[in-house]
Amino acid sequence: MNWQDVSRLGLAQSIVLDGSLRIDRYSSQTGDKALYGGHVYTDKAPGISFLAVPTVAAMRVAGARDAPWRSEALLWVARLLTGGIAYAIAIVLVRSRAQRLRPGTGNRVAVAFGLGTLALPLAGTTVGHVAAGALAFAAFLLISAPSKLSNRLLLGAGACAGAAVLFEYQAVLAGAVLLAYALVRSRSARAALLFVVGALPAAVALGAYDWAAFGSPFHLSYRYVTAQFSEEQRSGFFGIHLPRLHGVQELLVGRHGILLEQPILVVAAAGLVLLWRRGLRAEALVCGAVTLLFLLLSAGYFDPYGGASPGPRFLVPALPFLALGLADAFARWPRVTALVTVYSAAAMLLDAGLWGPNPDFQTVWSQIGAPRPVGLALAVVPALAALTLALRPARRRRAEATPPPPTRRSPNP
Repeated sequence: MNWQDVSRLGLAQSIVLDGSLRIDRYSSQTGDKALYGGHVYTDKAPGISFLAVPTVAAMRVAGARDAPWRSEALLWVARLLTGGIAYAIAIVLVRSRAQRLRPGTGNRVAVAFGLGTLALPLAGTTVGHVAAGALAFAAFLLISAPSKLSNRLLLGAGACAGAAVLFEYQAVLAGAVLLAYALVRSRSARAALLFVVGALPAAVALGAYDWAAFGSPFHLSYRYVTAQFSEEQRSGFFGIHLPRLHGVQELLVGRHGILLEQPILVVAAAGLVLLWRRGLRAEALVCGAVTLLFLLLSAGYFDPYGGASPGPRFLVPALPFLALGLADAFARWPRVTALVTVYSAAAMLLDAGLWGPNPDFQTVWSQIGAPRPVGLALAVVPALAALTLALRPARRRRAEATPPPPTRRSPNP
């Protein structure tokens, strides 16, 4: 259990049990909270909490009337049906687009993204970054669809981009880039209007939540964070400044820096350059712009890792966009990209088992009674199998593409 679990699931629990947005009863268990009107609320975007409401309601019907995180198994189910679902959807979406960009690379890109980036250690959590990234990337796929940019696609893209902000406020950065992309691709102000109309339901839902919790549809929860973080949050823009040297250092070469633990992202960035040179400039520019904005946000925030985290988690919503560069990277540099994928996956598996809320490599299998080595094997072996299956076809195709040596004829007729 960590602060994010209590803060987010506490809101879902309060909605189901009390019909309330207050998490007063759980305030002593988390530091991720907002104070308003003498009551305690989550300081997080409410998307994960809303998504968890059906799960918590089902737990209540099943007899789990106490806080779900007090049972390890119930906490795992709640995480699986929020962050876990978002993680699986993000992998499928990345694979689909990569396969279209470079046929034959879809599986490799999906595994590199799913195992070699920070999406992996955050997959089994209630952190909202992966869900926000999946929704924003879905909006990108709708706008970049090869068919004509119809009204339905634009409305759907706006709806996905708006929903992403419900899960993480920072996803508005991706939404702004996608709005510009829709405008440029369609060359019509009407497209931008349809995109905004599609985003309205999520905006109304967020405004209604803020109004009910904080007295105004324009007051975000971060405005009322507790004294522990209030000073930092009130400086700059909710704690965000221009990029600082300390932030850049932590982002790149800190304890969980990209160059040390996720070098596959550097290869992906190089792949976006290849995508640009191949003529797909709009796609490369959108993916690069989203990535750059989140890099600047991470380097400018007062805490680049966002507290107890396996790395710079604020960058995670941009990872599906950045991962598209791996399609061209695998096509141009298959061996190097495969080696970097294996290294990054090993680092992320280690992080997944050793960071913050799970410092001793427990798995759900060990929590339900299996010996810890067995639980570890049940978690790691499928990852190794995925790596093997994803990287193996590349070798096979190269072997098949090599023409057989010419047959020597006998000198005698």
